[in-house]
Amino acid sequence: MATRTANSRLTREYKSIRENPPPYIVAHPSEQNILEWHYILTGPPSTPYHNGQYWGTLMFPPDYPYAPPAIRMHTPSGRFQPSTRLCLSISDFHPKSFNPAWEVSTILTGLLSFMTSEEMTTGSVSATERERKWAAARTRWWNSTGGGTTTRQIPGISFSSNNRGVGTIKAGDGGAKFRAEWPELDEENWKWMKENKIDPATGEAVAESASTNSSVCSPEAAALRRRPVSSAGPLEAVVEGGQVARDVSQSWLSRHKMAVGVLLIFGYVLLARVLGNGTAS
Repeated sequence: MATRTANSRLTREYKSIRENPPPYIVAHPSEQNILEWHYILTGPPSTPYHNGQYWGTLMFPPDYPYAPPAIRMHTPSGRFQPSTRLCLSISDFHPKSFNPAWEVSTILTGLLSFMTSEEMTTGSVSATERERKWAAARTRWWNSTGGGTTTRQIPGISFSSNNRGVGTIKAGDGGAKFRAEWPELDEENWKWMKENKIDPATGEAVAESASTNSSVCSPEAAALRRRPVSSAGPLEAVVEGGQVARDVSQSWLSRHKMAVGVLLIFGYVLLARVLGNGTAS
């Protein structure tokens, strides 16, 4: 249970951060426990986390602000181990270095700054820029489905079932905890999944159904069926060149078949005479 000092301080800080939120940061305390705060960091531009929706928690001690909170980020980011306590100078790993003048906004600004750096600590992980961009693109899906453990479906899009989830953290709650703390964001996320045809079970975009009508096909397939008119590729040049050679050969024989026949007869007679003279001697 929070002390009177902690309760008064956190109430004041909530009012402050709600009225003047720092860039890319929103946060609020849980309705059941003022010591449990939930935050959303939006990935800043020019970073691999751009537009990512990173949800996490701050667990404050009862004697805050004289001791720092435990900091966790639940959404997979490629930067931190999900739902793992982070060792930072502003976290409970270093209570002696915590300054009581620091507020929730100070703590979250420091977390965002550390996230966008490459400094390593307990709870951080190494990943490529490509992997972090891939994770950023899946954050809204992950938050609202619990990593694919949701039972909610989208008509015409939900084709698979995945009770275990994809990259789920802890048991995978189907997004229930996120939905309880961020109901408006949750609905926005589901609207985004529907518009972009994201399968809630896998987080992957569902391809449009292929038409059974042979006269209708994708532009890519149609392009493969069209033969170039103005120029021929290497394989086509070889085939067409061979056909021209055969045509030339057949045309010459058809025009000179009589002469060829006379030459063959003359050669045969000459050969017979030579062989006959050899036998007589």
